[in-house]
Amino acid sequence: MQGTLFLIPVTLGETSIEQVLPSYNKEVILQTKYFIVENIRSARRFLKKVEQSINIDELTFFELNKHTNLNQIESYLHPLEKGFHVGIISEAGCPAIADPGSDIVAIAQRKNYKVVPLIGPSSILLSLMASGFNGQGFAFQGYLPVDGAERVKKIKKLEQLIQYENQTQIFIETPFRNQKLVEDIIKHCAPSTKLCIAMNITCEDEYIKTRSVKEWKKQLPNMSKQQCIFLLYK
Repeated sequence: MQGTLFLIPVTLGETSIEQVLPSYNKEVILQTKYFIVENIRSARRFLKKVEQSINIDELTFFELNKHTNLNQIESYLHPLEKGFHVGIISEAGCPAIADPGSDIVAIAQRKNYKVVPLIGPSSILLSLMASGFNGQGFAFQGYLPVDGAERVKKIKKLEQLIQYENQTQIFIETPFRNQKLVEDIIKHCAPSTKLCIAMNITCEDEYIKTRSVKEWKKQLPNMSKQQCIFLLYK
């Protein structure tokens, strides 16, 4: 009998487990001895947060990040063939969404292993829900270009998609570039274009505000070193 590949969501910050994860997730974690993770240290910390009594030394961790040799990741699924469950844990939020976990899920699907996504917080969906933007037509763009000129070009293209496709555009940035990204949006988008800034979702200092570009020009929140997700719409 094959095991199951579980996609295990992680809290988006220092939020309590009870606030964002159902008890079933804990049951799955306690039955799992093999985990595919981005960072072993943070994965261990998360598992201890779920259940203090977990013996971390009894678990096996496989790292999957930008340094991993993709030729070896198929072997991470070998425990499934022996009837053991395998869990994928992201650094934050849901695995395989803007996350290298999608590579291992693709292999599991190709090999006809059972894949089960568990319920948990997604900054993409939560921010879209709270933005007031179109929730039927939307696109997640991931990270915008680092190069300034290319980033501005991309922002203008997204604004066109909003106009012609009636599509909400969602994207993220590394914490130390948040401020510069928003400044580029304010400078190059039409005053009537709406921007939602969603910061530290599900945490105590959660901040989600939708304003027009013209309104944001008056005052911006401090986004430095904060976990943010951005949404554009008309």
